[in-house]
Amino acid sequence: MKPLKIADKTFTSRLFIGTGKYPSPEILAESLDVSGTEVVTVALRRVSLTEPDPTIDAIDFDKYLVVPNTSGAKNAEEALRLARLARSASGLTWLKLEVTPDPVYLLPDPFETLQAAEILVKEGFTVLPYIHADPTLAKRLEDVGCAAVMPLGSPIGSARGIKTAEFISIIIEQANVPVVVDAGLGLPSHAAQAIEMGADAVLVNTAIAIAKDPVKMSRAFKGAVECAVEALEAGPIEEQQQASASSPLTGFLD
Repeated sequence: MKPLKIADKTFTSRLFIGTGKYPSPEILAESLDVSGTEVVTVALRRVSLTEPDPTIDAIDFDKYLVVPNTSGAKNAEEALRLARLARSASGLTWLKLEVTPDPVYLLPDPFETLQAAEILVKEGFTVLPYIHADPTLAKRLEDVGCAAVMPLGSPIGSARGIKTAEFISIIIEQANVPVVVDAGLGLPSHAAQAIEMGADAVLVNTAIAIAKDPVKMSRAFKGAVECAVEALEAGPIEEQQQASASSPLTGFLD
């Protein structure tokens, strides 16, 4: 599998994992292990990076790149405060930027996200912004120095799959940074679809964490992503408007 490069780091796995909602730290740890992931995100409002915390204790910081996220921030000011606190407490400089003032659908605020991203990049953070599937915004975020863009497939935790495929395709076509499809992926097939569209990676949390068997679901997402990457590398055939026989139409029956 071709490695994925984001900023100054290289990854072999195209599956990123969120760490919220798991039934126990032990199941979280096992789910991360079987997923093959190298990147895990941690919500700053849910855990403490400075005091003993079951979620943090379940994560091997030597094995995974831990990326704090600003989940719960309602504006750029709150996101900046959370990011700076995380870096001060832990030294972590990678950041998943989330600004979601809408409490019902948790949709990201484009203006506040761009404003925060520009400041955080200048302060030395490696910023991965969670955004609407908005090609114009994605380019603006790339222009201010974001290391990747993370368009949503559908609302967070909805398990509805990729409802924004047309716009994600445009983002992928235009992007000069990696595109990570984030939010709304409910099944391994949704993750495979994102990779088959040309996304560089996917981020999954709820679909694994609250499955009846998170460990088995984590393994399933790993398989789906790896199969999709392998299929792309194999060179899939192009769609055709007309039928094309797979068996010869002439031969011994003539």
